[in-house]
Amino acid sequence: MSIATNLNSIKKNIPQQVTLVAVSKTKPVSDVMEAYHAGQRIFGENKIQEMTEKYEQMPKDIEWHMIGHVQTNKVKYMAPFVSLIHGVDSLKLLQEINKQAAKNNRVIPCLLQMHIAEEETKFGLDETELNDILNLLLDSAQSDNPSFKNIKVVGLMGMATFTENQNQIQKEFQHLKVLFDTSKKHFGSVTCDTIDLNILSMGMSGDYELAISCGSTMVRIGSSIFGHRS
Repeated sequence: MSIATNLNSIKKNIPQQVTLVAVSKTKPVSDVMEAYHAGQRIFGENKIQEMTEKYEQMPKDIEWHMIGHVQTNKVKYMAPFVSLIHGVDSLKLLQEINKQAAKNNRVIPCLLQMHIAEEETKFGLDETELNDILNLLLDSAQSDNPSFKNIKVVGLMGMATFTENQNQIQKEFQHLKVLFDTSKKHFGSVTCDTIDLNILSMGMSGDYELAISCGSTMVRIGSSIFGHRS
């Protein structure tokens, strides 16, 4: 099956309101261009250097999403062009993104990454940390001298446990949906330039259909489009 065929069959399979991020990490530019020519414009990378190299070589109407764990010292390399950063898992990282976005005269959209898996290896915030960050952003936005003018938190992201147990994955996705709905209800009622929760990013090649049934509005799909990575 070609990349274009895989892409089109997935697009037919997901609802219109769900955004597809084609995960192009480790794939050559030729493969990514095949997906581009099939109409895909949103690509996800997990290493900033690789994403920057592809950005420089490829058409400029592409939205590049940073979906991997981000080190603060690397933010400056993607700040000029990144469209969405999925894995914001600390206040320190948010502050650095804000700082580098200001240098590039941009507002960078971000997703706060929640820890929903039963694995220690997954990064992410807990519920208290989420509320602390959102309250801090709200206070900042309502002050006379806002300190977060160059980021916008547009939603939440989470990764389920790597397991065959569908019930467990479903439980974790449902938990994230509840956190998303609660945050949206609480912070959506206030006018705030730095918070606009409308994206719930969960679901990958193996579990995206389950994620969509649990309320995901953005899925990250790689191997089902490009084939398995060597």
